[in-house]
Amino acid sequence: MLYFPKQSIYAERTMFKTRQKVGKYIIQGKLGSGGFSIVYRAMDTVEGIRVALKVPFARHLSSDVLADFRKEVRLVAQLKHPNILALKNADFVDEHFLVAFPLGEGSLADRLRYRISTSLALSYAEQILRAVAYAHENHIIHCDIKPENIILFPEKQLALTDFGIAKISLRTVHGSGSGTLGHMAPEQAMGKPSYRSDVFSIGLILYRMFGGHWPEYPFAWPFPGHRRLKSNLHSDLIEMIQKSLSVNPRARFADASVMLKAFLKAKARAVRLIEANATKSRT
Repeated sequence: MLYFPKQSIYAERTMFKTRQKVGKYIIQGKLGSGGFSIVYRAMDTVEGIRVALKVPFARHLSSDVLADFRKEVRLVAQLKHPNILALKNADFVDEHFLVAFPLGEGSLADRLRYRISTSLALSYAEQILRAVAYAHENHIIHCDIKPENIILFPEKQLALTDFGIAKISLRTVHGSGSGTLGHMAPEQAMGKPSYRSDVFSIGLILYRMFGGHWPEYPFAWPFPGHRRLKSNLHSDLIEMIQKSLSVNPRARFADASVMLKAFLKAKARAVRLIEANATKSRT
């Protein structure tokens, strides 16, 4: 149930302490924070489950931003996909705006601190693409696709978070032409985000997973890690990643749905290459 009061008074700071009771939640610790909000680990005392509790800083919640939140949170609540982090609840509690999500085991950013197998990277890549393709089919541009916004769950499942809400935080904290530095397409930095901008951000993540390096501006191909990419992946998949990272947005895939189709076609050949390499290593 989503509830927004007509008027609210906000404290200057949004900061909870461990074991503090906030509505039906008991704060268990801080997960992280950014320029727009802070995220806590909390226990839902009604459902008896742990959740991630996102609390926007009060200083950003003007009446205009609240109007945007009403629209965006309701929109996100309608997104039903296994690879999109479900919105469990959004409410005002003790003059604070709280958004609750399922609590995962960590983020893709955490996982990328360690070597990741090509097979697992292929699984993660497909799940990310399916999530963003679904969003694009519902006319939603994410604007902030990055490893920190990809939450990992048991059984090698992942879910993309910050749909809709990301756009509000970008406008509020940085301005309409910004995203997360190093994770966005060049045209997005100029204030012109599109579906193709999300495609670029996905391409960055795929290159990092398969190549072991994060591409950097001015995004001139080939990037560091290209040798590893060639040794691990079929040429069709490399070509798909290269296309997604074109500096010219018109040279990229039109959206994540088109990119997903190209990925699935290339994935079959990539899997065969993995199996062939495994056979060679055993002989």
